[in-house]
Amino acid sequence: MANLTETFMERLQTIEASGDPMPLVELFADETALRNMTTQEWNGKEGAQDFWSRYLANFQTIRSEFFHHADDGHTGVMEWEAAGKLADGADIAYRGISVIEHDGQQVQAFRTYYDSAAFVKPGVES
Repeated sequence: MANLTETFMERLQTIEASGDPMPLVELFADETALRNMTTQEWNGKEGAQDFWSRYLANFQTIRSEFFHHADDGHTGVMEWEAAGKLADGADIAYRGISVIEHDGQQVQAFRTYYDSAAFVKPGVES
């Protein structure tokens, strides 16, 4: 039987393929908190839906591949690399790490840290 971290990874790949965040949002508790490299925090199931909808809106296509994960029954850690096309058609590849806190059934907290420089377009020198 898969632990919650493995289920999370499978669901993330599902939403990346379908564009529908709900299969992943269903894993989040009503009292959840999500954070990324910004200073914003998203809360609750509505926050989780907004977070994952915004994530998907960044890309025409995206696929996360996980190369290491661990789960101790309360905390899950996932190292990953994602590649695809941004919404404007530019290629993107970046890597990061995500952490979930959970009770074995639902995610109470999600934090992700990634190479945000991959989203910055280099300036054109004149």
